[in-house]
Amino acid sequence: MMMHTKGRDKIQITINSAHKEVSPKQITPKHSSKHSLSSEQHYPLLKAEKSLDSMIGMKNVKEFMREMYALVYVNQKREERALACAKQNLHMLFIGNPGTGKTTVARIMAEMLKDMKVIEKGHFIEAERADLVGEYIGQTAQKTRNLIKKAEGGILFIDEAYSLARGGEKDFGREAVDTIVKAMEDQQHKFILILAGYPEEMKRFLKLNPGLPSRFPNKLQFQDFSGGQLFELFQRMAKEKEYVTTKALNEKLRSHFHSLSYYDKNTQNGRYVRNLLEKMIRKHALRMLDYNDTLDKQSLMTLEAQDFIIEEY
Repeated sequence: MMMHTKGRDKIQITINSAHKEVSPKQITPKHSSKHSLSSEQHYPLLKAEKSLDSMIGMKNVKEFMREMYALVYVNQKREERALACAKQNLHMLFIGNPGTGKTTVARIMAEMLKDMKVIEKGHFIEAERADLVGEYIGQTAQKTRNLIKKAEGGILFIDEAYSLARGGEKDFGREAVDTIVKAMEDQQHKFILILAGYPEEMKRFLKLNPGLPSRFPNKLQFQDFSGGQLFELFQRMAKEKEYVTTKALNEKLRSHFHSLSYYDKNTQNGRYVRNLLEKMIRKHALRMLDYNDTLDKQSLMTLEAQDFIIEEY
């Protein structure tokens, strides 16, 4: 179930994330090791990996997910055997350019930790600056505390977290950051906080409060897609919309995607590919108008080289 609150804020609460439920028997471990993982015993990890396997690239993300699982799992086993085991700090930083999968991975992480019974409710709250910062003195701290209260038993995901530091010394965003830092100390194990944002902006953001960096021991860097991965992503998105591409178009796309890394890092992501495909679909639709009533199925499905025009995105 997913609920979207209306009005002045954009808080998104997700319960039992959109990923299709699968039983342990439906999951086959893909990772070979000396001792293969039991699908029953390690169901939370294998389910998360199944979701990640549907995403292009993400090698380091998959390794991070496995590492976080192992950390929690082994600690739970130590606790069962009465060994020393302090509760882990599971707050995280997701660093990467837009469209590299940060929000999707955060939802998968929330579901895995819920399956492991690390978080009671397993709900996922997505928020941004407007959900934390008020317009008047005193509003910001209360808004931030209320949001953290809603997140208890789940994960609070703040995208573009660096926007809290953009307004200068007198900006209320700093008050939100101070309130978050205090809550992370006082309510450390009641909720999990994931802050996400662009690499350079997040570096500056972490300098805003001296207590911030040490409270995020778990950092994940999201890599930009390579030219080949962008092409693969385009093909996958086109297939989902029941479009196919000609050989001539494929050659143009490969050349275009491979050249992107030389002039604009912000285009090496899924959002750019999605926008490009949508523009091409519109070009294709205009071209189809000339066919009148003679349109066949293949024509309606086929994107051609003439539908691809390089523009500023």
